[in-house]
Amino acid sequence: MGQTKPAGGPTQDEIMAISLFKMGLQREDTLLDLGCGTGKISLAAARIAKKVYAVDRRPEAIRYTQEQAEQAGVTNIEFFCGEAMDFLKIDRTFDCAFIGGSKQIGEFLPVLSRRVKRTIVVNAVMVSTLASGIDIMQQIGIFREAIQVQVSRSYNIAGSVMFKPIDPVYIIVGNGAAC
Repeated sequence: MGQTKPAGGPTQDEIMAISLFKMGLQREDTLLDLGCGTGKISLAAARIAKKVYAVDRRPEAIRYTQEQAEQAGVTNIEFFCGEAMDFLKIDRTFDCAFIGGSKQIGEFLPVLSRRVKRTIVVNAVMVSTLASGIDIMQQIGIFREAIQVQVSRSYNIAGSVMFKPIDPVYIIVGNGAAC
């Protein structure tokens, strides 16, 4: 208990809302969350979808996400600690996929596109990930759109309110190719 939050997250609420909306999750869906990090997307999706597969190469991320799921009483998440390509060796299809971790995206995105029936959403904070994500999706014919989202939050200053920007996030959306 009391795992330390892993680096790289959590996904901001507003970014999560847009990403989940773009996926269009439904009650009977299965979602693959690659690079689950703090588990915020996995937990939110588990409240909608039938089954969520949370994958991260970092043991501390999986432990943290498992703890968060247990505390929230969420039981429809299956966890896998390892590389995305190792998980994708399991012959399984998904309705939607969320990619929060971009390490080896060039390797796993083409494979993943054949395993996803409807929608793939990639969240990127680096311009290089944005460029490679779009390029790969265009090459394999699944690119739908990219969105740049900039969120600012209010805070009190000198008896008034000011907005402080949070780093922008790029949301890349692609169609699944699995039949």
